[in-house]
Amino acid sequence: MSAAIAGFAHLASGKVRDLYAPEGRDDALLLVASDRVSAYDVVLPTPIPGKGAMLTALTRWWLARFPDVPNALLDDESSVPDAVRDRSMLVRRLDMHPVECVVRGVVTGSGYAEYVERGSISGVRLPQGLQEGDLLPEPIFTPAFKAAQGDHDENIAFDRVVELVGGPAAEALRATSLDVFRRAAEVAGARGLLLADTKLEFGAAGDGGIVLADEVLTSDSSRYWDADAYAEGRRGVSFDKQIVRDWLRAHWDGTGAPPRLPDEVVARTADRYRELLDRLAAAD
Repeated sequence: MSAAIAGFAHLASGKVRDLYAPEGRDDALLLVASDRVSAYDVVLPTPIPGKGAMLTALTRWWLARFPDVPNALLDDESSVPDAVRDRSMLVRRLDMHPVECVVRGVVTGSGYAEYVERGSISGVRLPQGLQEGDLLPEPIFTPAFKAAQGDHDENIAFDRVVELVGGPAAEALRATSLDVFRRAAEVAGARGLLLADTKLEFGAAGDGGIVLADEVLTSDSSRYWDADAYAEGRRGVSFDKQIVRDWLRAHWDGTGAPPRLPDEVVARTADRYRELLDRLAAAD
């Protein structure tokens, strides 16, 4: 699944990203975003050309918007091979918190399913009568426990976060996640985008603080909707792999190996990723 990179030892591969260690260094890691695409917890046999580079560009662009939030990105890029430079980040080694810091501004996806069943999401009680895609009065922090690869993450209440990482770190995770979401939603809104939700990850710094890590506000970790379409009543017009999900739902029953994606679906999906990056960065 992962390619060999001279001067780096391969450590692990996820659904989309590959992790390497620079030889002779114990303070850094190389995070490489591939063009692989996953859906319904399965890596598909058909890549989306340019996806890894676009995800990396989005993370870098967003990190530059939050200079006051400590992040894992290292400035030393001189040793990164040209072959993966546009889709990789040299980052600090961190002790990662076992919590997916999900913030929702809209009730949708698995959050809506949990709301229908329980009237709450991750223990956050919500008003009655909400419909799929409704805006929330305020963004909510709905954390999840990171599952082992191949398993589903488990939505958890804030008290469980305190048990996992301690009170001060839990409070910092919640406050920072909500702050980043609110600021990002404002930036996105000025560009005709509705940030429905996002998933952030943090590691522990040596001084006990938290450090923003991994991908940040990308179209794989966040739902961006077209704001004009939403205002017209067309909810969920997104800039991510929803095209892939819709095609699979219509052509695959979830058993056996997933089918290859048609060229038209691949092209349309790549265009949606590219449009999001263009919309966000065009004003710079």
